[in-house]
Amino acid sequence: MTGFASEFDTWGVPGPTFITLYLLATVIAVAAVLIRRRGLLAGHAAPPANQLSPQQVAYLNGGDDLAVWTSLGTLRSQGAIGVHPDHRLTADGPLPPAATQLDRAIHHAATQRTLARDLRRTEWVERALTELRDGLDQRGLAIGPDRRAALRHGPLLLVALLALGVARIVAGLANHRPVWYLVLTVLALGALTTVLLVRVPRRTRAAETALRTLRQRNRHLAPASNPAYATYGAAGAAMAVALYGTASLWALDPTFAQQAEIQRQAVAGGATSTGGCGGGSTAGAGCGSSSCGGGGGGCGGGGCGG
Repeated sequence: MTGFASEFDTWGVPGPTFITLYLLATVIAVAAVLIRRRGLLAGHAAPPANQLSPQQVAYLNGGDDLAVWTSLGTLRSQGAIGVHPDHRLTADGPLPPAATQLDRAIHHAATQRTLARDLRRTEWVERALTELRDGLDQRGLAIGPDRRAALRHGPLLLVALLALGVARIVAGLANHRPVWYLVLTVLALGALTTVLLVRVPRRTRAAETALRTLRQRNRHLAPASNPAYATYGAAGAAMAVALYGTASLWALDPTFAQQAEIQRQAVAGGATSTGGCGGGSTAGAGCGSSSCGGGGGGCGGGGCGG
């Protein structure tokens, strides 16, 4: 009887045995990937909130675009730049004494009468944004290219398991064996793997903590609070844009925002924060359990693994 069964089992391995081993390997692999991901996303200890500049906060909160708009708002509030009705920036005054590298790059672009929407594509601004990003990466706040690559290397182990599962499904179907439990497991694992490969956050959990502290301290700058930006000066206006998006820039200077063609976007309560399977460790752990939990209990029966 045993010889008869092994002759017709796919790859000579009974379906229940294969699905059990496959589920065990999947659980171990997912746990290893999520633990490594958690370590890569931890970052260093969260820095004191007052050590982050508005442009650093803007990059962590909304990426390159928000960093550019924050710098633009700072320069505008200090009279250093303006905009013509043809949407081209103008240099209306000297750079402020505490200008950052990004401020200098944008001010230089304004002397070249660059369109605001084209700022990110200029050589000077691209260089300044790279410098800003690298500085945050070195402080353990931003996810730089090396860490992004490392975050995508881990799920390659899951890709290998997916390939094995798909090969078993194909072989099982060709052998006229039931494969439904394996199909469900592979689909769940495929969904988790896709999320882990695609959703790589731009900031670490240390940055999340710093941003949460800054939002709590600066609730009065939110556009919904109708702040008097003139009271808080250029630094307050810049932090408002950094934390709450270009809706603050529109509230600060609607004519400039319209002529510069700045899209009105709100970053309310950290709308760009990571979540689900691609974000922090808690969510990731939940996704890891869901990928393998279904179908595990019913696999002791027939040839559910092909």
